[in-house]
Amino acid sequence: MLFEKNLQVKPFLKWAGGKTQLISHIAKRLPDIVNSNSFTFIEPFVGSGAVLFWMLGNFKNIEVAIINDANKDLINLYRILKKDPYSLINLLNELESEFLSFEHKSEKRKSFYYQIRDAFNDENTPVDVKSAYFIFLNKTCFNGLFRVNSKNKFNVPMGDYKSPSILNKDNLLSVSEALQKVEILSGDYTQILPYCNPTTFIYFDPPYKPISETSSFNSYGKDIFDDAEQIRLKEFCDTLDDID
Repeated sequence: MLFEKNLQVKPFLKWAGGKTQLISHIAKRLPDIVNSNSFTFIEPFVGSGAVLFWMLGNFKNIEVAIINDANKDLINLYRILKKDPYSLINLLNELESEFLSFEHKSEKRKSFYYQIRDAFNDENTPVDVKSAYFIFLNKTCFNGLFRVNSKNKFNVPMGDYKSPSILNKDNLLSVSEALQKVEILSGDYTQILPYCNPTTFIYFDPPYKPISETSSFNSYGKDIFDDAEQIRLKEFCDTLDDID
């Protein structure tokens, strides 16, 4: 048994394409394997983890849980949360206090945001500090988007929020507790293959093909998930179907 029955975990990030609002629809389409004595749950494109946390909170028969994402900064954040949530919370508390001390729409607030964005993009910034910056930027940037340019630099402008909620200590601690029994991978989704067997439920939520050139929000990394990637994913699913 992974978790206590009263553990309530919510996604700790805003995320384009997040599935919080679709959980009730997903719940109606779960495979029969979730009703077995035990099963493995894998989410190869974890994002904000809406489905992951819902699954962990509702299925005590999950024996193994594995997450993965190609976004290294995102995965580092998951790992920091799992290992040392209090250092992250302390850093976020400082960031929230300073950001909210500046008046809404002031140049000081704007300057502070872009200083943090520059520091986040600096390769010399320590991983734990960068993880706190990740959450700060997610809560204060435009629409909570995560987007990078061709140089893999986060480039989303500041959003227009008067008093954004940057730190939710209780939920971060719940997330950390939930992650204790979760194996965290980083990289291409195909690396989940050795963990797959007939008792595995894999929830795929890959980047979508944009409906137009100007509506593309699939650049979570410098490598775009284009048509060729969609075909490669389909072929990987064919490989998974052959597992017995």
